[in-house]
Amino acid sequence: MEPIRYAAAACQVNHANPETRADIKRNTERMLEMIDMAVTGYSPFLPVKLLAFPEFGHAAPIYHTAPELLDKLAVPIPNEHTEQYVEKAKEYGVYIQTATFLERDEWWDHVVFNTTCLIGPEGIWYKYRKVNPWIPFEVHASPHDIEGYDEPLFPVAETPIGNIGTAICYDWVFPEPLRQLAANGAEVLIRVSAYMDPWGATAPMDWWTVVNRCRALENTSYVVAANQGASLRHYPPFSWPGGSMVVDFDGRILAQADPGEGEKIVVAPIDITALRHERRQRQGHQMLAHLRTEAYPMYRQPYYPRGQWSDESPTYEKNVERIEAAKRRVMDKPLES
Repeated sequence: MEPIRYAAAACQVNHANPETRADIKRNTERMLEMIDMAVTGYSPFLPVKLLAFPEFGHAAPIYHTAPELLDKLAVPIPNEHTEQYVEKAKEYGVYIQTATFLERDEWWDHVVFNTTCLIGPEGIWYKYRKVNPWIPFEVHASPHDIEGYDEPLFPVAETPIGNIGTAICYDWVFPEPLRQLAANGAEVLIRVSAYMDPWGATAPMDWWTVVNRCRALENTSYVVAANQGASLRHYPPFSWPGGSMVVDFDGRILAQADPGEGEKIVVAPIDITALRHERRQRQGHQMLAHLRTEAYPMYRQPYYPRGQWSDESPTYEKNVERIEAAKRRVMDKPLES
């Protein structure tokens, strides 16, 4: 079998956030240009076959309520922008993990999702909807919280360049989403993120770097992490530290953009053949094989229960209420041995 080895590009952006759907076109066009740059610029080296873009690269939740977002910025998927990415993927034979869209879905018309797509020459492979919104601020909904939601929460695409899964920003602070993606077969874990200061890529609180490396080594997976590089002027009230990076399956940083705002593209090799060899060969540090699932009784009960948004959309105030209720469940329960 021919080895599967190529380069991945983590692309960070610094463009103004749209106020209406019509403005999204401008951002899409810039990201398409960045794909051209990455693929052609690095062509004398390894071929770039996988590209990832940050959270909120198409639109950020600048309005404070879900109805406002649905009215002014949310779009269905597929749409005119995903069609352009499909054409670009066909042109170069690449796979694109898009920046996130604020998504509306006719089946769940009372909520807005924060959604990224994996797109290849074949079309859209999957939609991933953020499972852990950054509450209480984010008022887009987790699919976990919707009564009757029955689509896969953690899809993995078995592509010609390896098995690819993604999770969005705050999802990564929890080990469980990435562990589930790895259990579902993911070999490359993509982080689509808008991770703000001070939890960025520099000491003393470089959560960005620590979490990316940890998720790679604990799942024996590559990590391709694209972070928002927007200035405070473009995406207030936060500044965005960039630091986009690629990490190998032992937690080694293969490449990282210098921390700081601005458009940047960082490229590093992905060797799927080597990863598969290591997963088959290893007896030590094979964390999925060593996982003693029955040892953790905490997972037998809910903390932040599902099905909370059956007929209403999240708000900041309702998010706070649910967080407080979950805290009481955590703090008031008896200790288990």
